[in-house]
Amino acid sequence: MKPLLLALAVLALSACQEEEAKAPPPPVEMTQEALSFFCQMNISDHGGPKAQLHLEGYPQPIFFAQVRDMVAYVKSPERDAKIIAIYVSDMNLAPSWDLPGTTNWITAEGAQYVVGAPVRGGMGAPEIVPFGNYEGAEAFVTKYGGQVLKMSEIPDDAALGAVDLAQVLETPL
Repeated sequence: MKPLLLALAVLALSACQEEEAKAPPPPVEMTQEALSFFCQMNISDHGGPKAQLHLEGYPQPIFFAQVRDMVAYVKSPERDAKIIAIYVSDMNLAPSWDLPGTTNWITAEGAQYVVGAPVRGGMGAPEIVPFGNYEGAEAFVTKYGGQVLKMSEIPDDAALGAVDLAQVLETPL
């Protein structure tokens, strides 16, 4: 009986270690040195929500100056590594549009996104705005327009479509 219990304990412990190994990396604080993946510009110099994406085999995340850019990257078939975690700024906790925060990250899958609001992100294109809860997203929609969607519901053209800057405000909030 004791060898069976010992075997079960070892099996349970190894299963826990496997689960721990599969846990996604935590978000990294955005610093003054963080560069946007596509343009290599310092993202703290640009307002609006940000994103960070962790890739398998890479020690540091890649940052995006706009959530729209991260969504475009995710929807692109041309990636070098498997995505293991994505975090976005929780605009519920942002001090302002120009200061979206450096540590208020939430998982991209758990966020509520406002899509289609006439707001300009950090690189000047229409932005996809993440919120940690539906109420924050809905309040933003009431003020600026758009619709609330989960990440999996964001249409391709929201990140990959043509941009008409005449239809976009400078900065909200």
